Amino acid sequence: MTDTEWQQQSDMLEQKTDGQQYLSFLLDDEEYGVDILRVQELRGWTPVTYVPDMPNYLKGVLNLRGAIIPVVDLRERFGLEKIGYGPTTVVIVIKVDSGSCERVMGIIVDAVAETYTLSADEIQPAPQIGGVINSEFITGLVAQEDKMIVLMDIDELMNSDELAIDQLANTEV
Repeated sequence: MTDTEWQQQSDMLEQKTDGQQYLSFLLDDEEYGVDILRVQELRGWTPVTYVPDMPNYLKGVLNLRGAIIPVVDLRERFGLEKIGYGPTTVVIVIKVDSGSCERVMGIIVDAVAETYTLSADEIQPAPQIGGVINSEFITGLVAQEDKMIVLMDIDELMNSDELAIDQLANTEV
């Protein structure tokens, strides 16, 4: 990323996050956050309907009041160690902007942590380093007390080339 692109990302981040609220969740003892306006609901873990010939991280589909939504295990999507689903496992039902339409999807996380209201000056741009999560999927980083929260760009993540689930996720809201 060039200095100009980094500055544009930083400027865009300032415009987008003035006093914005985020829902945070845990994956492998690390805390991540998503724009709370994208969260439709939180559901405790219930088994999903398996769909054959899908990536391992696509656990299946869930019937959400008549709408069939794909469910992605973020732990597996990021290549983290698999663990069994337990009483704190949550499916966060989110709205994803896919350009031409908005679709509803579920993401499986280890637990929901808390909500934060963050101002633009609290959010730092994502560094350009290699790691488990592609930096394209990160809108910024926030230091809260003794921990770091990674803010996710859920649209980029759920529309990435690697996550080819368009044929399943045509549920318009």
